[in-house]
Formats: sequence, structure tokens, C-alpha cells
Amino acid sequence: MSNSYDLTGKLALVTGRAKGIGKAVAEILMASGAEVRIWDRHGADVSGARSSVVDVTRTDAIARALAELAAEPVIDILVNDAGTLGGVGPFVDQTADGWQRIVDVNLLGTLRVTQAVLPHMLRRRSGRIVNLGSLAGKEGLAGLAAYSAASVGIIAFTKALSREVAGHGVFVNGIAPGPIDTDMIRDLGPDAVDRMVQDSPLGRLGSADEVAHLAAWLCSDASRFNTGAIFDMSGGRARY
Repeated sequence: MSNSYDLTGKLALVTGRAKGIGKAVAEILMASGAEVRIWDRHGADVSGARSSVVDVTRTDAIARALAELAAEPVIDILVNDAGTLGGVGPFVDQTADGWQRIVDVNLLGTLRVTQAVLPHMLRRRSGRIVNLGSLAGKEGLAGLAAYSAASVGIIAFTKALSREVAGHGVFVNGIAPGPIDTDMIRDLGPDAVDRMVQDSPLGRLGSADEVAHLAAWLCSDASRFNTGAIFDMSGGRARY
């Protein structure tokens, strides 16, 4: 894609293992001029970005990583991408530990990191937050009950927080991707992928780069009248 965004001089924090969408987001933010830091519990290896091992399920780990940036960190952009799909299967066969892990990483991880970073944005009256959810949070997907529940929580949190901070120079938006061509989706197996393609009006999976371009636009001055919005990235699959 030839689209470009001017994020020169901005510091961006991206959570989640830098594969798939997270890697694409980090790369396009850097290509747009931003300095990028990545937080993930396994670390990450993305050329040009600095990575720290951070478990978003632990408030103390988040606080330590934030303190390492500076006494008063200047974070212009936060992209919450840390997440896990969990097992796919009937709800009655899923375990409470499995539900807890999905909610703890996907939903509560987003809340924890945002709560740590937001005060710095509010003091500067400037900031962009983009939360990655899922189409599952809008429609609910069979076999992914806990993941769907965590995803709709991210959507509601995004809308609620945006209203709290709209008058303080901080913009909060979300992206709800449908099936994107990543390892997480491919690991579901060829039959599942084929069904996803068949359900898509465009007849294909989305690409991580396409999601990343939307995230970069939301982080740029081109998006200056958007807050509290959830943007579908589903190839027409979303029904509302």
C-alpha cells in the first residue's frame, strides 16, 4: 500500500507479541516516523523497535516497564493488541481456567495497560489509544464463547472511556477485525479457514497490513473527529 501517515516524533507503545497484526502495526508506525516500544511476555524481535518482556496480566510488571521509559513518560500512541484466542470448542467443554486466561489477557490486560498510560496522556492533554478487539465481540462466534465475551468487553470499554476523555485531547477508538491471515487463524486448521473464506463477501481473509493501516490512520491527525468508534475490518462479513 502507498498510503502514508505523519507520526514524526511520536512515541508509540504496542502490546502483544510482534507477530501478525502486532508486527504490522509496529512496522507501519515506524515507517510513519514514530519511535515504537513493544511489550510482550515473550519479548519481540522487530527491526527498529525496542522490546520489553512484559506480562499484561501483572500490574507490577506494567508499572516497572513504564518506569523504565522515564519518570514522566511521553507516550503519544497506545495500541492494545495483546490477546489470546484460547481453545475452540463447545462451551460446556471449556474450563474456568481457560476462560480466566482469555479474559485476563484480552480484556483486563487492555484495562491495566490503559490505566497505567492514560494519566500521562491526560496531563499532556494529548494521546491516541487504539484497542484491538474482534468481530466476535459484535456477533458472537460459536465455539469461542469466552473470546467473544472478552471482545465485547473491549468494545464497551473503548466506547465508555472515549466519553470520559473526549474533552481532554485523548482519542480512543477500536478495531474489530474479522478473520485475518495470521498464525492464530491458520492454527485453527484448513477446514476452519475455508469456512471463514466462504463466509466472507470478499471471498478471502484480511491481511495484517490492512488492519495496521487502519490503526495508523486512527493514530494520525487525519483522524481528528473520530473517538469512541469501533471500525470493522471484516471484508463485509460484519452484519451491523
